[in-house]
Amino acid sequence: MPINRVKEKRMYAKRITSLPPYLFAEIDERKEEAREKGIDIIDLGIGDPDLPTPPHVVEAVCRAAKDPLNHRYPSYEGMLSFREAVAAWYKHRKHVSLDAEEEVLTLIGSKEGIAHSAFAFLDPGDIALVPNPAYPVYKNATVLANSIPHSVPLTEENEFRPDMEKIDGEVAKKAKIMFLNYPNNPTAATVEKSFFKEVVDFAHDQDIIVLHDNPYSELTFDGYEAPSFLAVDGATEVGIEFSSLSKTYNMTGWRIGFAVGNTEILKGLRLVKTNVDSGTFQAVQIAGIAALTGPQDCVKANVAVYRERRDILIDGLRSAGMEVKKPKATFYLWAKVPSGFSSIQFSMLLLERAGVVVTPGIGFGENGESFVRFSLCVSAEGIKEACERIKGLGL
Repeated sequence: MPINRVKEKRMYAKRITSLPPYLFAEIDERKEEAREKGIDIIDLGIGDPDLPTPPHVVEAVCRAAKDPLNHRYPSYEGMLSFREAVAAWYKHRKHVSLDAEEEVLTLIGSKEGIAHSAFAFLDPGDIALVPNPAYPVYKNATVLANSIPHSVPLTEENEFRPDMEKIDGEVAKKAKIMFLNYPNNPTAATVEKSFFKEVVDFAHDQDIIVLHDNPYSELTFDGYEAPSFLAVDGATEVGIEFSSLSKTYNMTGWRIGFAVGNTEILKGLRLVKTNVDSGTFQAVQIAGIAALTGPQDCVKANVAVYRERRDILIDGLRSAGMEVKKPKATFYLWAKVPSGFSSIQFSMLLLERAGVVVTPGIGFGENGESFVRFSLCVSAEGIKEACERIKGLGL
């Protein structure tokens, strides 16, 4: 097509132009602008672990990468040995029994699987129940599938959990899928198994597929243990659970995760994947086996680091006059914005006057307004310095 004709026609599909700017990409741009102005940045914005991948996992991928057998196309569903490691991990950690061959699917990171799920289960005009605030991919994937995201409010009054009884009955009847995420990003909210029982009952009543995103289940504090959605009776009849090695083992860049649960739902997701990707690099899957089946002291060490950082940040923010609750899971703090500011205004104030990057709550949905999210993926020293800078603003 001649280049001048491109300007005469609509270049992008409507599904692309209907997307909002991706929150974290926009934050990256703002950070670069601040750096160009000479501002010394402390980044408490994006949840990307600064801690290294455990050495035994790195060693495993190095060995596997040298084996020519791993240089060819992997299977679409993932190596059986990796899926067996996932099933064994679920049995040990979550008390959930899985058939490795039928109920485990390897993903190129859980984000990929979540996004592809929208294409597997939603036709144009179908409804997805999407929590608000939430990880943006749930809504954006629904939009990309030319479907309708119906906002399900997560309010402070309800401890940032959806109230099933308040979901419009007509909408619930028409909805095909429901996204959930606990421990929660961005609010760090947690739930007990009793909540998932409510979800399962709701899904059965309304014939809805539940897609539970569970990447933070191992980052828990103060005696709290995050349950698996699948640990509830009847859950495997209505849904699947996504997880990832990214947060648990500091492997965000490795891109490996998995979906587990209902066989028929996984078949739908697999069918999409076979048409759009070629599976996960086997060397990375072998490293994933090393992570899941190897010593777990590294996970305990991560939790200890994040707990220390959490407590430092909470004390610092409270001393600066901010309102924040102590979370029992994730590496996020969900803090109220001081009176007189929107979440974007306050985020820009911190960036421009303190050199501190946080994520404005509005970027996670309208119900995120009045909050900002702090990440704990910075050293204790960096968090202390950030708190001193914020305190110096005299909020």
